[in-house]
Amino acid sequence: MDRIKEFLFKDIEHAGHRRTIQWLWRGILLLPIVFILLFLGLSFTDLPSVEELENPKNNEASRVLAEDGSILGRYFLENRVMVDFDELGPYLEPALVATEDERYYQHSGIDYKALARAVVKTGILRQSSSGGGSTITQQLAKLLFTEGGEGSKNIVERLFQKLQEWIIAVRLERKYTKQEIIAMYLNRYDFINGAQGIRAASENYFGGKRPHELEPQEAATLVGMLKNASLYNPLRREELVRQRRNTVLAQMKRNNYLTQEEFDRLSQLPLGIKFSRQMHDDGAAPYFRMVLKEEAKKILSQPQYAKSNGDRYDIDRDGLTFHTTINPAMQRHAEEQALIHMKKLQKEFFNHWRKLDPWTYESPSSKTEIPVELRQESLQREIRRSDRYQQLRASILLPVLQEINTKNDLTFHEDDREVARMMQELKEPGTLRELVRADLISNKLADKHQQVMKLPEFKDLETAWEKLQAKAKTEFDKPVKMRVFTYDRVRMETDTTMTPLDSIRYHKMILQIGSMSMEPQTGFVKTWVGGTNFKWFQFDHVTTHRQVGSTFKPFVYAASVDLRGISPCFEVLDQPITIAPGDGSFYLQEPWTPRNANNVYSGQFMNLYHGLANSVNTVSAYLMQELGSTEPVRNLVASMGIQKEDIPAYPSIALGAVDLTVQQMTGAYTTFGNNGVYQKPVFLTKIVDRTGRVVYEYVPDDRRAISPAANYVMLELLRKAAGGGLTGIKGPVGGKTGTTNDQTDGWFMGVTPELVVGTWVGGDARWLRFRDLGLGSGAHMAKPFFREFVKATQSDESIEWDTKRDFTRPKGDLGIELNCGSYNGNNDDVFGRQDSLFLDDQFGGGINNNPDF
Repeated sequence: MDRIKEFLFKDIEHAGHRRTIQWLWRGILLLPIVFILLFLGLSFTDLPSVEELENPKNNEASRVLAEDGSILGRYFLENRVMVDFDELGPYLEPALVATEDERYYQHSGIDYKALARAVVKTGILRQSSSGGGSTITQQLAKLLFTEGGEGSKNIVERLFQKLQEWIIAVRLERKYTKQEIIAMYLNRYDFINGAQGIRAASENYFGGKRPHELEPQEAATLVGMLKNASLYNPLRREELVRQRRNTVLAQMKRNNYLTQEEFDRLSQLPLGIKFSRQMHDDGAAPYFRMVLKEEAKKILSQPQYAKSNGDRYDIDRDGLTFHTTINPAMQRHAEEQALIHMKKLQKEFFNHWRKLDPWTYESPSSKTEIPVELRQESLQREIRRSDRYQQLRASILLPVLQEINTKNDLTFHEDDREVARMMQELKEPGTLRELVRADLISNKLADKHQQVMKLPEFKDLETAWEKLQAKAKTEFDKPVKMRVFTYDRVRMETDTTMTPLDSIRYHKMILQIGSMSMEPQTGFVKTWVGGTNFKWFQFDHVTTHRQVGSTFKPFVYAASVDLRGISPCFEVLDQPITIAPGDGSFYLQEPWTPRNANNVYSGQFMNLYHGLANSVNTVSAYLMQELGSTEPVRNLVASMGIQKEDIPAYPSIALGAVDLTVQQMTGAYTTFGNNGVYQKPVFLTKIVDRTGRVVYEYVPDDRRAISPAANYVMLELLRKAAGGGLTGIKGPVGGKTGTTNDQTDGWFMGVTPELVVGTWVGGDARWLRFRDLGLGSGAHMAKPFFREFVKATQSDESIEWDTKRDFTRPKGDLGIELNCGSYNGNNDDVFGRQDSLFLDDQFGGGINNNPDF
């Protein structure tokens, strides 16, 4: 019986073995079929199309190029600039292949030998150091189209991702060359610390080097980071990164890219990291690039400049290239000379106000000074805009405002202007109606304020407001450690201790500069300096409206010369001029009698040369009176590129009672340097997308504004008006200074045959100014910058500047006498009756204080 059982069980055991073996064979035979079916099934899932493979989505930085093709800066969300394979240099490709994929040039996207090794050693034997089976192409597929992280995935999810990577890798190999795949991989990888892609990594980690400039050990460092950039972070784990670099160098030696001697030498070198993170404001002309970006947005918002699919371009993502007219050498000189000039001027300014407070000072003589109350209100607005105040506001005031907004749709701005109005109305009933009468707020807005004040929650708002103001006063009067702007450090900042309130006052007292230069024949903008320091003061002063003062007077003279044929030797009696109601087509309600500076009148005849050179108001007023209307001047200025509606229809424009920008003024003055032909200012010539397609290209816009003869007469007037203070400038030069009431604005418009330069200097707030004409005139605040900038530019051999070139004089007789000796019948007296030119803006200058304008 036992033998029978043993036989039966043995037979059953053999049958079980047979079934097991049968299932194993079935599995072996079915596995490839299942794998193939799964592979084919995944091929039809949500994988990238051919079009997506040809145009992988990258956040690619857009470049701003100077006129010579050098990079001024970039716009980006990720600092990524794509490079081609031939821009990688001799070391990156061998380092990458030797380390990441030795059989890269033998496989078609999947390395089966490496895969088998990974399965056996990593999957079965659990040898973590054995390496993976992913090829460079698979790694690119993971970066472009699949999720990168694997730690949180289970084995099934990881298997599916691997299959997706294989499919995409095969497709990539069919669409691109091996070299293109390497370039795409290095372009796509995030090397962290603000370095997206190999170009940014090379520049950021190795002191601005381009990829083709990298040494072998530097290339090995970056390739080593590809394993895990966070782990092999050169800024945090220097020794670990050095070990990883040497591993890459060893792989290069193993694959015969380096000799033993080269490996021994290179592996002993330090990392040599010279890190500098590139930000949006890095590089030359940061103010210009800020303005350029806004201009580009306007252009690209137009349908004709959209992508082929109708979408708008994204400046920060789409890898556009902006071709500009900025001359990098000139821009460097402009920024350097602005720094030198403004540092000197700022020292004078602080000394000038050392014992006085600009926020409370009241001039004993000025009739146009900004009232102290308005200055204090402005200071309060600055406090409320600060981060410190906003943090307090968020915890104290914002909850109450949110509650009120559920019952009233009054918009509350972050500077609390609405709350301040209501609190003032509470103290002084009728405040809101006064604001309405002054046209500062609308009736509708005033009614909304009144409605809020009737809400039950208004009492909570009043309590929160009082608490916030008390807390803010305490916080802003308490000294704390902080960093502030200074000219006395290389980085233009220093650590100090002061109260937040003093910090606001201090930074508001930093004088600013706005300067732009243009090539008169083309209208190309060559330099752009928008302020003192972009990091600390990001408000551009080239595009800011400020009163132009006497720099507007040449337009009045030009209208008289062009329309009336008047000679610069024509003489005007220096005495008060009155334009009365009914005179000409001025449509005045009251008489207008401008005065000279300090009410000084010589009572003598003076010609136009002297009138313009010394900014004599009576001469400009006389010319305006003779024109019979403001229209000739407004029309002329419009033909010189300034919108006519920007020029008030009041005779006071003859003295410069106009608010314009440096950009507008420089564009208009370029007409004088271009034989009377206006050229529209151009700083963006072309926009090209990442494929090389030209998206936008500028069209020249020029028109004659002044006759050639009249324009040449104006150049002679501007030569004389430029006066002294321009020693060292080679070749012909003309110009005009401008100084406004109370010295709040200092201007100089300089004209040469090669370049026209417009410059404004002043404080952001109009009461931040020098209190005397000697320091606050345009001759002191703006003119020296022009002189030193032009001198530096002319001395730079890399800049083509023809100092022998002269302004264009029309052929034949001008028809207008320039020699005042001939004009007056005295050939020895070129300029007429005056013996000498007065110092600019020292006689008869300034703006009339008449309330008519």
